[in-house]
Amino acid sequence: MNFAIAGAGFSGAILANELAKAGHKIKVFESRDHLAGNCYTERDSKSGIMIHKYGPHIFHTDNEEVWKYVNQITEFMPYVNRVKTTSQGRVFSLPINLLTINQYFNKTFNPIEAKEFIQSIAFNTIEDPKSFEEQALKFIGRELYEAFFRGYTIKQWGINPQALPASILKRLPVRFNYDDNYFNHKYQGMPKSGYTVIVETLLDHGNISVLLNTPFQSELVDEFDHVFYTGPIDAWFGYSEGMLGYRTLDFVREDHEGDYQGCAVMNYGDEEIPYTRITEHKYFSPWEQHDRTVIFKEYSRACEAQDIPYYPIRLINEKSLLRLYIEKAKREKKVSFLGRLGTYRYLDMDVTIAEALAASKESLVRIRNNQVIPPFFVDPL
Repeated sequence: MNFAIAGAGFSGAILANELAKAGHKIKVFESRDHLAGNCYTERDSKSGIMIHKYGPHIFHTDNEEVWKYVNQITEFMPYVNRVKTTSQGRVFSLPINLLTINQYFNKTFNPIEAKEFIQSIAFNTIEDPKSFEEQALKFIGRELYEAFFRGYTIKQWGINPQALPASILKRLPVRFNYDDNYFNHKYQGMPKSGYTVIVETLLDHGNISVLLNTPFQSELVDEFDHVFYTGPIDAWFGYSEGMLGYRTLDFVREDHEGDYQGCAVMNYGDEEIPYTRITEHKYFSPWEQHDRTVIFKEYSRACEAQDIPYYPIRLINEKSLLRLYIEKAKREKKVSFLGRLGTYRYLDMDVTIAEALAASKESLVRIRNNQVIPPFFVDPL
């Protein structure tokens, strides 16, 4: 069969590879001038550092199948993400752990004492939190919330935490030990040669052709047996019901000699500092040595028509709009929507990969059984 895939990120590349290995012909359309979507990495010509062009991507998962899958494609190096935050003129460790608590309150608590202390300052009278702020206050009290979450959240989402639903903060990792590993997953690492090579390898197949700088046009649908679309679902329909809400990011690059901040990621919790964080990219490849360094100050703002969408907002209005697009998508013939943009969901890389592998498997089964390939492989809501 002849398939079109719109988008050469992880979702599109995995799907293309799995279908191509089964003997099908694939044409991949990519609107940008490079592969790998927002996971794109490139070797910086000035410093020699591996740069994550669209912000850092750190691989972490508990899914052994996904971990084995990516390690078959390229070599992954051990990497532990240890995030720091500057707040109120001091530097602390995230996520909130025993060191953070003792530092902030100038104490020497042991784990039991720290847990009792946090319980004593938490707003235990809030039985049914309605907002992000109430949920945070119930978890950790006002001091830690305002130091580490309030300002950062306002900058990241452009919305007062009192207006954000409590469901966004389903759980708050507070560790009553000195573990400062930002992620709590069994498998963590970074591809030694960057992420772009993964997608290049997946698309390097005789049954796959790739068109860069070429957005997929809906009028081409009839030229293929089926289309897999990984772009924004609202864009497919020409924003006929309105644009879904995203946050986008602006990156301001600076080049320095030596070492700039001593860590990969430094958050800035104070609202008056306009950027949310600074990332120093040589720290994402700690097995390399570089005399120079490259940092990016990261600014979050509302996503406009020509911007790159990063974070789906998914508040009440957006979910109502999404439902309209889902109904439209279900009426489409020969088109499936998948991936972060196609389903309007924030997805970590491991989830994206797992879903793409599952979609590939289901598609191949349906092809063999002469069944219709579904418009969605997961419930976008």
